[in-house]
Amino acid sequence: MAEAPPTEYFIQGITSSGKRFRPSDWSERLAGVMSSFGPKASVNARGPNAYLRYSLYVRPTMIGDLKCVVLDSRLRDIEPMAFNFVMNFAKDNDLVVTEACELPIGHAAQQREPR
Repeated sequence: MAEAPPTEYFIQGITSSGKRFRPSDWSERLAGVMSSFGPKASVNARGPNAYLRYSLYVRPTMIGDLKCVVLDSRLRDIEPMAFNFVMNFAKDNDLVVTEACELPIGHAAQQREPR
């Protein structure tokens, strides 16, 4: 049986009352604080972005024009306190959190029935 894909939590930069969360760089700041949790950057990294690496488990993104942070549930297994820190940040700031899971490649093809 295949292993279930990890759950991801999308922490959106909007409060439950619909207000945009400030400061505007909150997602980059939060992900930057959590950047030490996860695989280390290559020691051979070069170029202007060689040291700007986010964790695979906490990363900033945009959904439309809304800043978000994607929190991977695997961080809970690696470092529960770090996972709780991010979730509590969202809760304390009344941010909208949506839970999702990654669908395996070919999922749509598996669901179709032959005609």
